[in-house]
Amino acid sequence: MVVPIIHVDTFVGKGFLGNAAAVCVLPGPVKSSWMQSIAHEMNVSETAFFYREANGFCLRWFSPLVEVDLCGHGTLAVSQVLYEEGYFQWQSTARFHTRSGLLIARLQDEQLELDFPAFDQHATDPPPDLRLALGVPLKYVGTDGHDYLVEVHSEEAVRSLRPTFDILSTIQARAIIVTSQASSTAYDFVSRVFAPRLGINEDPVTGSAHCTLAPFWMTRLNKHELVAYQASARGGLLHLRLNGKRVFLSGRAVITAREQREIINGHTFVGTE
Repeated sequence: MVVPIIHVDTFVGKGFLGNAAAVCVLPGPVKSSWMQSIAHEMNVSETAFFYREANGFCLRWFSPLVEVDLCGHGTLAVSQVLYEEGYFQWQSTARFHTRSGLLIARLQDEQLELDFPAFDQHATDPPPDLRLALGVPLKYVGTDGHDYLVEVHSEEAVRSLRPTFDILSTIQARAIIVTSQASSTAYDFVSRVFAPRLGINEDPVTGSAHCTLAPFWMTRLNKHELVAYQASARGGLLHLRLNGKRVFLSGRAVITAREQREIINGHTFVGTE
């Protein structure tokens, strides 16, 4: 069996490289262990696997170590592949059946827009080692039940973070989201996301984290639409709006490479188109 794998940079902007994802186009269901092995081999923050089914597509995402429940940049990458590779017309809506329910992608104002769930968070006491791991004063700490949301005092504090990952990896959370209000007028807020327990010390751009960040900052800033910058080394730009319990994340994506993997006795071999 030959499986196409398409490499996509997501949430790109002028001067920003965004987050790289690998997209694996499947003919149908395959074993989870096989997908995990491919994701480990791809060694990007997420590898997305999809195949056509009734009323849309089945979509799953894997980090190098585990399957995840929700992935924004992986969904954006698959959406770009669907539209650019001719699965859909640009005016159509893509429907994905996932572990987080039905997700929708559509073209909106020349960007792809993702319809995702909004996550409420509440203030909580920080884990004892969180401040030590991050090395900065913590202005606010909250949780949505999966991730810790940490507000610090300035954009400079976000950008200059140098976490101690050995300590950070001991904290019981899927990810640590660090954020502050932006100091410039180009964005409303900035963030960085660390997920060493998923095999990702720092995720370049994290769409799912903005399912928590969007309602947090819309309440703080009293705005209904936001521009967000994830201040990783690659950088990423997201446009956000909120409608009840749904977050709409918009961004741009670019296909950077295509390859084929031949599957022989459970092993993969690189091929050419």
